[in-house]
Amino acid sequence: MFRVGDRIVRIVSTSGESTLKAFLSSRAAGDLTSSGALVASSYLDKAECRRVLATVSPGFDAVREQLPLIVEHERIPFPSFPYEWPPEMLAAAGNLTLDIAEALLEEGFGLKDATPYNILFRGPSPVFVDVLSAEMREPTDPMWLPYAQFVRTFVLPLLVHRFCRIPSSLYLAGRRDGIEPEEAYEMLSLIGKLRLPALTQVTIPRLLAKMYPSSNPTIYRRKSLRNASQAQFVLRSTVRSLRKNVRKVGMAHGQRSTWNNYMRSHSYSVSDFESKRAVVEQALSDFSVSSLLDVGCNTGFFSVLAARKRIQVVAIDTDPLVVGNLWKTASEEGLPILPLVVNIARPSPSMGWRNQECSSFLERSRNRFDAVLMLAVVHHLMTTEGVSLLEIFRLAGELTRKFLIVEYVDPVDPMFKQLVRGREALFEGLTQERFEATSRRFFRILRSHRLSPTRHIYVMAK
Repeated sequence: MFRVGDRIVRIVSTSGESTLKAFLSSRAAGDLTSSGALVASSYLDKAECRRVLATVSPGFDAVREQLPLIVEHERIPFPSFPYEWPPEMLAAAGNLTLDIAEALLEEGFGLKDATPYNILFRGPSPVFVDVLSAEMREPTDPMWLPYAQFVRTFVLPLLVHRFCRIPSSLYLAGRRDGIEPEEAYEMLSLIGKLRLPALTQVTIPRLLAKMYPSSNPTIYRRKSLRNASQAQFVLRSTVRSLRKNVRKVGMAHGQRSTWNNYMRSHSYSVSDFESKRAVVEQALSDFSVSSLLDVGCNTGFFSVLAARKRIQVVAIDTDPLVVGNLWKTASEEGLPILPLVVNIARPSPSMGWRNQECSSFLERSRNRFDAVLMLAVVHHLMTTEGVSLLEIFRLAGELTRKFLIVEYVDPVDPMFKQLVRGREALFEGLTQERFEATSRRFFRILRSHRLSPTRHIYVMAK
């Protein structure tokens, strides 16, 4: 895989050509691509192949060496990674993986791996992007070899989040292959070990592992049944069982957080909030905005407002519960919102081999958006994260191409005082005048509006 400018291309080895061509020409691949569930792919002609090779492999001799097969993939607008998803999105990615595994059975294909790193999101919708995961399968083989990988990377991270309140991101960020059943077993309570699906996916596998060590070669030996229909029946039953497990652990059940009721219970009267909404909506209508980053989106009120104007939104917050709720809203209404669990003060770093497999959140975001929303977030960054006002405006200037909509909260504001926790002396010099003067290092103030005696909202141009 290579990035060539804004293009994503895949150079395919000779051994993979025939299988890839067969898969991409199959009815299943066509249906999945048409529905948006599979990344769109096209073959490059010889002239384009030579141009790509000249960029990614300057030593390649296009005259003497055979040109490889090169496929160009649709570029997903904003890549995101499993450690940035709330549980609901991880479950959606798991369900799509199972959908594709089942769809391929009809045409003699199977998936040879099942990891959330094969999924990206286009807005709220998961997209399968690893076309080389499809392989021809033996018709009488009833085994889905990536079954255990699916459990480790989808089911068990969701399970420990559901039963132990341990964020799945902790496991999906630091390692590619998720959680082993033995690890999950140690985290669960006695009752938790006996509840489904922990009983079948954690407790029993742990007991069997002592009887059948992984060094036993018979575990990985291909199995065969008498006919293909029997094998398909077993495989479909396997998919059904995994789908049931994902459903059990993939959704929040009556959970509460500090922030999921914040919009209704803090800071604003009805009229103040209506004024805030009107300012934001007017700005988005008056200026040319096609993409927007909502920093500290909370319940996503303003993300939804923007998305209903067909603006492409990336919405970030630190709370998985509110991000998951926003994803459900976006998914149900078909809104172009990609909600992510990201702390802008401690954003996702670069990950993977040589830190180059998964780029950092800031690298993906820099100069990417027409507008950035920072509503009721600057005072949190200053008081909780210890970030200076100058640095906040500097970062905003790096993220937006055009506009910033930002809210000023005065140190005498009740919420500001609650966050300061007795450290008022640190913010004695913060005034509205200083706020405006600092912003002018990077922005021009286009509009300002008083929301309350302690809050002002600004529309600024870069």
